[in-house]
Amino acid sequence: MPNHPLAEVFGHSTIDLSKRAQRYRQNKLCPFNNKVPNCTKDKAKDPLGVCSIYHGQSSTVITCPIRFREEWLIADDAAEFFFPEGLTWTSLTEVRLSDGDGKSAGNIDVVLVAYDKTGKVVDFGSLEVQAVYISGNVRDPFTHYMADCSAHRDMDWRNEPNYPRPDFLSSSRKRLAPQLMFKGGILNAWGKKMAVAIDSPFFNTLPKLTEVSQKDADVAWLVYDLIAGQNGTLGLSKTKTVYTRFSEALNTISRPKVGKIDCFLKILQSKVDEKLESPPANQTIENPFNA
Repeated sequence: MPNHPLAEVFGHSTIDLSKRAQRYRQNKLCPFNNKVPNCTKDKAKDPLGVCSIYHGQSSTVITCPIRFREEWLIADDAAEFFFPEGLTWTSLTEVRLSDGDGKSAGNIDVVLVAYDKTGKVVDFGSLEVQAVYISGNVRDPFTHYMADCSAHRDMDWRNEPNYPRPDFLSSSRKRLAPQLMFKGGILNAWGKKMAVAIDSPFFNTLPKLTEVSQKDADVAWLVYDLIAGQNGTLGLSKTKTVYTRFSEALNTISRPKVGKIDCFLKILQSKVDEKLESPPANQTIENPFNA
């Protein structure tokens, strides 16, 4: 468990005390191509400006999806998978997707759209960004750090209650699997490719996916890490690309790891034994009609 749980605040390492870092923290700015100049995470007026947290002694986990937009590297990497070389394309964010009944299936994080010389759309692909949920309380250490960044850059938060940690299981079950099932299911039925931007710590917790060649894939997993540079600055860098088929990947991720039925039977038996050994909680009610 690291002493300091916060890796980046308002786009800068928590050990970065440069004038630029101070300006971003003071004005609550986002350097990663948010829809507005300011950070809007959690609350627009009082944003929770935590981009990433530490996990273990050497790993950094991205907790804000906007963090993946650094220099729009994810768009370039996804375009290499979606389109042939030389095709002109642009990117659109937060595009609403509807099902066959006209009901919303959610917003696509980024849609890459290819077009010809006349501006006519000729192809598109979907890019989903998967950050990691946090368990525990990240607001308290954030507030404490922001109260005096210089004095608290080396703060020790290990003994505080609800120390924040990445919740990989909830991130895959509550976020990633539904995204693939609903939005991915529609796009796959249309014969359109999909890319998923994800960081290494999260990807490494997923079940092993069956890889295929790039030409046979309809899903590309773009796996990134935050690499430390000067003054502790963290930069987004692609570690690898994993190519899969949509149906196989969805089945692997959404299918739970099955335990032994004997363990569940023991739980049932213990509960039944407990119930049979306890007398019924019946109460005698006096006859209300007696005078």
